[in-house]
Amino acid sequence: MKSYRLKIWMLALFIAPFFGQNIMAQEGVVVVNQDPEISELLDIKKEVNRRASNFKIQIYNGSHEGAKNAREKFRQFYGWSMSTEYETPNYKIWVGNFETRLEADRALVRVKKKFSNAFVFKPKKDKKEP
Repeated sequence: MKSYRLKIWMLALFIAPFFGQNIMAQEGVVVVNQDPEISELLDIKKEVNRRASNFKIQIYNGSHEGAKNAREKFRQFYGWSMSTEYETPNYKIWVGNFETRLEADRALVRVKKKFSNAFVFKPKKDKKEP
């Protein structure tokens, strides 16, 4: 039994260097053939994303009179852009136009001090601001 194990070990030691040489990494050059219109499409996509709606904060949802009051209160404390949206039967006050969710969340912390029901969202379509 011992001689059988010894033979297997000797065979393994003899074969191992041959396998080790074949495992070496290979070097090469990759050439990418890309249609020039792809770069144009990427530029168009970037422009569309730039114009697309960014994150906003909704500070109010309710009656017309409440929306007017919320607008006035917001103007007293903040200087961000603001829009009033009407979705039957409620008026909504949207503020800001934040590029990133992180930026919007930071602003939300400040806004929640005065408007506890405020939340961050991303509009489905771009609305013009007054």
